[in-house]
Amino acid sequence: MNATLALLLVGLLAPGAPATAPALRGDVLYKMTLLRAAPGRLLDLVAAVKGKAPIVFRHSQGDHWDLMVLAPAKSYGDAGAAAALAAEELVAWQEEEFVRGPDLTGLPGFAEAGVVHIEMFHALAGKRAELLRQREMENTYLGATGQPQNAIFVRELGASWDAFTVGLYRSWRHYAEAQDVPPDKDEAAARGAGFAGRSAIGPYLRALILDHHDTLATVVR
Repeated sequence: MNATLALLLVGLLAPGAPATAPALRGDVLYKMTLLRAAPGRLLDLVAAVKGKAPIVFRHSQGDHWDLMVLAPAKSYGDAGAAAALAAEELVAWQEEEFVRGPDLTGLPGFAEAGVVHIEMFHALAGKRAELLRQREMENTYLGATGQPQNAIFVRELGASWDAFTVGLYRSWRHYAEAQDVPPDKDEAAARGAGFAGRSAIGPYLRALILDHHDTLATVVR
């Protein structure tokens, strides 16, 4: 029995769930770097990194890193030849990964984003492709409810994260507006995206992952 059939039988997927869905995927190569500042050196680290990459997110709530840096690269060689982001004395911990994703700065909402929701995933063995499909289905659901959809980044080389997603919001109020979607619209959107219902979205995701880390962040400009 394949995984999709098993999930249909337990009611997490709707019959006829789409095999693909509109998604914010892309083929841009990025070097993704997570940084945690040395004690007392966070502002120094932010100042050192600012301007060295077009995309820098600063942790507000969630995971243990302080900064996520996304630097587009033409090739692995170009990325490897880039100068260090910060002096060693400013960094207590660092992790790097090469990923493929969309041109994030060109997406609607990036220029005015005040809050960023980042979800990072370790897939269960053999489940990465289905995890990415779930992320695409969830984007279909989000679009149908009028919420921002998530940019999807997929691991190629480096650290252990199989994928991560980035959702862009104008403000904390905008982020909280998900609670304002009428229940009937919410349920219809979930079913239209291929889920068995709104309450099945989370359980289906958790059937595919070892763990995931959520972070709310701001954009360093």
